[in-house]
Amino acid sequence: MLLLWGKHVSKYYLRYLIFFLIGLGSLVAVDVFQLEIPEVIGKLVDVLQHDGYIDTGSEFFKYSITRIIIIAVVMFGGRVLWRLSLFFASKKIEAHMREEMYKKAEQLDVTYYHNNKVGNIMSWATNDLETLEEFLGWGSLMLIDGTFLTCLAIGKMFALNYSMAIISVIPISLIIVVGAVCEKVMSDRWRIRQESNDSLYDFSQESFTGIRVIKAFVKERQQIHAFRKLALKNQDANVKFVKVSVLFDVTIELIIALVASINLAIGGWFVFASMRNKPVNVFGNDIYLTGGDLITFQGYYFTLIWPLIAIGTVITMFSKARTSYRRVANFLDLPIDLKDKEDAVDVKIGGNIRFNHFTFTYPGAKKEALSDVSLEIKKGELIGVVGAVGSGKSTLVNTLVRLYNVNEGQIYLDDTDLMDIKLDCVRSNFAFAPQDNFLFGSSIKENITFGDDNIEKLNDVVSKSALKNDLNSFTNGLDTEIAENGATISGGQKQRISLSRAFYKDSPILVLDDVVSAVDLKTEQEIIRNLKKERENKTVIIVASRVSTVMGADKVIVLKNGRLEAFDTPENLMKNSETFSRMVLLQKLSAQKGGK
Repeated sequence: MLLLWGKHVSKYYLRYLIFFLIGLGSLVAVDVFQLEIPEVIGKLVDVLQHDGYIDTGSEFFKYSITRIIIIAVVMFGGRVLWRLSLFFASKKIEAHMREEMYKKAEQLDVTYYHNNKVGNIMSWATNDLETLEEFLGWGSLMLIDGTFLTCLAIGKMFALNYSMAIISVIPISLIIVVGAVCEKVMSDRWRIRQESNDSLYDFSQESFTGIRVIKAFVKERQQIHAFRKLALKNQDANVKFVKVSVLFDVTIELIIALVASINLAIGGWFVFASMRNKPVNVFGNDIYLTGGDLITFQGYYFTLIWPLIAIGTVITMFSKARTSYRRVANFLDLPIDLKDKEDAVDVKIGGNIRFNHFTFTYPGAKKEALSDVSLEIKKGELIGVVGAVGSGKSTLVNTLVRLYNVNEGQIYLDDTDLMDIKLDCVRSNFAFAPQDNFLFGSSIKENITFGDDNIEKLNDVVSKSALKNDLNSFTNGLDTEIAENGATISGGQKQRISLSRAFYKDSPILVLDDVVSAVDLKTEQEIIRNLKKERENKTVIIVASRVSTVMGADKVIVLKNGRLEAFDTPENLMKNSETFSRMVLLQKLSAQKGGK
């Protein structure tokens, strides 16, 4: 049965059932009236054969013209109606499924995106969903129309002349056999074609994202050669699929043409014998066939050509749609690891944070990223986090805002276990500026406010993040459009826009993951002063690569090889932390060397 079933698509059949029923009714009406045309033409031929002319004033002529007009009106209205209903339903289903995919992509944790390429998801959400929409729209039309029109036409053919009908139907049944054989082959080749297309998406997306690196290292020619290999592989996969599809289409058309020739030959023999009053005897029955009957029969048969070709097209479309649906369904069926417990609660978070022997290992990793970290942060404190590269600084803050799941009983916000708090509640109470400082391809203002335009608040956070002085250099100030990921501005400006975004949220806890490393020391000191002044009684955690960033902090977390080396004031750490004192010394030496 050429119907696409699956929980992610079947549920929409009921939602849009009324549109499918309207489309079905319209198609059946068009099919019924379409088969009236050969009858009218056949009767006109018989009148011409008998009388040699048609009296335009006769009742027969008027009746025939009236029937033709009615047929034309019904067919026109029916075709408009099924187009509006079926295509509306198919487009709406495509839109709903694309929305489902987008929501699913938002719910998946960052581990999924570490292990899978974005180009794959883009391909599934475009090519595969378009393939599904094509089958649900045109495929439904061809399947319904082909089934009803075939049954009605064959029924009328048998009623008119069963001998010729049998001769016509037997070869036509070969199409079903050929279709069953080709469907499996086409399905496999479409899957290979789509996987090859995924590779093109992946490569293109990565190349465009890293275009500045490619140009800087003069690797354009190398990328072109690599793309050519993928394109040729994609071309080969497409050609292999098209070969099978075309072979199937040609086979169907050959069968149709062969049967049409046989019908004309045998039908002409029957008509000639009838005109001589020597009818052909078939299975003990004399076959009387007039010229009008032959025209009518051929009209029925030629009406079958569209549904017969449609059957072949539907088989091809179904093979593609079934493969594409499986790819989309596999994505939608992915388990969501980051989700609320059944008894998760909403709480009012003040800003106290406690790590209780916290240990964390990234999914799939063998080595612990953080091990046995225990410390307590009080509301209103400004906390620094330092350590060597790979010591676990970003891991500490990423788990705090639940970008990953953690073990229960190891992180507490105030007195509530992090894993017992609803995910939305956790993240709404954190303002987070991540290390990568991703910016969207829109205006500076939209990147900061996300559409919540409070001008007074916006100007305030821009001043706090020391971005105000840079606005004069931008063409349109806050309304200046920037390229995706801030490609058209400096690293320091990107960091300050990201910082402004975090300030604008104004949550009880502010987490800054190395967001001032690209600014000069003077600007850095200004930002830190603003932080201490404006966020009094609100918790701030700053991950820093420069020790000068945290010298004004209340306390500093020092990490070494995933373990907590020390947690104390900067003054005490100079005495009891080898890592911290070494970082201070190295920065002083670097400053002295730069001064020379």
